[in-house]
Amino acid sequence: MTSGEAEVSRRRLISGPGTLLVWLYGVMVVGAVSRSAYQIATEFDRAPLAYSLSAVAGVVYGFITYSLVRGGETARKAALACCVAELVGVLTVGTWTLIEPSAFPDATVWSDFGMGYLFIPILLPVSAIYWLRASRSRDGDAA
Repeated sequence: MTSGEAEVSRRRLISGPGTLLVWLYGVMVVGAVSRSAYQIATEFDRAPLAYSLSAVAGVVYGFITYSLVRGGETARKAALACCVAELVGVLTVGTWTLIEPSAFPDATVWSDFGMGYLFIPILLPVSAIYWLRASRSRDGDAA
C-alpha cells in the first residue's frame, strides 16, 4: 500500500458514520472513566467488581476511539477485535446483572445491557463492527 492509499484508508475510518462513532466512543470514554474514577476513589469497597468493570469499559472505549482516529488496516483490525470483545463484555455483564443482581450492588456501564447509558453500550459495538467491516470492503473495492 502506498502512502497515499494508507492516508485514504485512515480517513475512511473517520468519515461519514465513522465520525459519529468516534464522537460517541469519545463521550463514552469520558462517561465511563470519570464515573469509575470517582467511584473507585470514593467508594471502591461498596462494589469493587462493578467499578472495576466500568474502568475496563472506559479503557476499551479509549482504545477503540484511538484506533478509529489512527486509521489504517492494523488499527481497523485492532478496533474490530476490541469491538467484538466489548460486545461479548456487554452481553456477559448485561445477562449477569439480570440473572444475579446481587453480584452488582451498584451498576456498571454495561449493566442491563447499558440501560443507564440509553443502551448505547450494546448498540455501539454492533454499529462499529458493521462500520469497520463495511469500510474495509470499500477500501478493497477502491484498491
